[in-house]
Amino acid sequence: MTYSPPEENTLGVILGRGKRREADATRRVIRAATPLRSSLGIGFIGVGAIVVCGLLTIYCLIWLVALWDSYPDPLIALAAWVVLIGVLIATIIVSRAVVGELPNWMFALFVAGLSVTIALDFYAIWPLNDIGHYATASVAAGVALVSVVVTRRASDILVTAGFIGAAFIVCILLNTSLTPANLAPQVTTLALTVVPALIAVVLVRGFRRLVQVELDRVLVQSTVSAPRFAVGMMASEELARLDLAAEELLDSVSTGRTKLPLDPRTASVAASLATELRLHLIEGRRETWLYHAITESDLLGKTVTLADKGSLAGLLDPQQRDGLLSSVWLLINDAAKSATRSVQIAVGPVTQSVETGYGRKITIPITLTITGVSRNKVDPATWEALGKIGQYSDSTQNSTLRVEIACLVDNPADQ
Repeated sequence: MTYSPPEENTLGVILGRGKRREADATRRVIRAATPLRSSLGIGFIGVGAIVVCGLLTIYCLIWLVALWDSYPDPLIALAAWVVLIGVLIATIIVSRAVVGELPNWMFALFVAGLSVTIALDFYAIWPLNDIGHYATASVAAGVALVSVVVTRRASDILVTAGFIGAAFIVCILLNTSLTPANLAPQVTTLALTVVPALIAVVLVRGFRRLVQVELDRVLVQSTVSAPRFAVGMMASEELARLDLAAEELLDSVSTGRTKLPLDPRTASVAASLATELRLHLIEGRRETWLYHAITESDLLGKTVTLADKGSLAGLLDPQQRDGLLSSVWLLINDAAKSATRSVQIAVGPVTQSVETGYGRKITIPITLTITGVSRNKVDPATWEALGKIGQYSDSTQNSTLRVEIACLVDNPADQ
């Protein structure tokens, strides 16, 4: 028998997508802590991005000074730098003051300022017929996208960088006569303009995914010390709501605001509260820590299925639970690289009773079936984690790895 989502939640509402609803609480915690919305991303990654942007901007500014005498009208090139510096200062101030995403209107002004900078710089160097050699402020304008990489969506940065790169390519083709001698400066300038923003997007997205995965694992890891049967985080939130509603109802009765006997509407509310509390009690007696660990995880819930007819996973001690969770996490950690990878966990039934020096134990067979991975692709730490659960053996067939574990646990009849 395979675990299936409860037919109704603790509010008595029929659920069509149980796992998705049960993971909502976890997702809210993860979303609230992502670098886009937290001071962690703005305060640390944002500062690093601004420092990188500043260093590259100083490099381009030094080139302006070195090429000053070559410009037909250097004041226009200087005006481009004045616009760029003003845009950068205003954007940095707003980014530090706003917790979260940079407002659309501010980002639009930021892009408009970069466009003006690029236009002025191209106008200043156009008579020189060598964009790649003389461009300074326009290059810094492309680099300036790094300063907003943590406060805007990756798509916004990529689209803007694409337009800037396209503008450079078009202007180079129209203005510069490409020869083997000047081709390298054109390509180098184009790369210096576009590549920093692309690298920043990749790094920030990787960091955000790392934070989300680690937060998800920390939340799931809390189930290691949970009782054999427990309620999940979503149910805990609903219990808090129920407690507040019950206290308000009892307080209104005790103070006389609500007269006895209760009117039909108030009686219906009281009956609903009782039904919800009863559902909580029932729910807490049928779902193990492993069920909650899987269904409430945004990552495990997508790739792991559980079959535990007798709710035997609740008998595992904390060390065995940690080994099971750790091994599953290690097995699916590269699931993003292999879309076909999945893990099926089958627990039980009890096979035998064994007398040990620590008392009578029962053997619970646990079978892990991992599709989309071969044995030589399994991280060595996975086998160490599996050893915490009990003695195991593995076999491989096609692209499916099967691990059978004999897990010794205390006999609940002796407790």
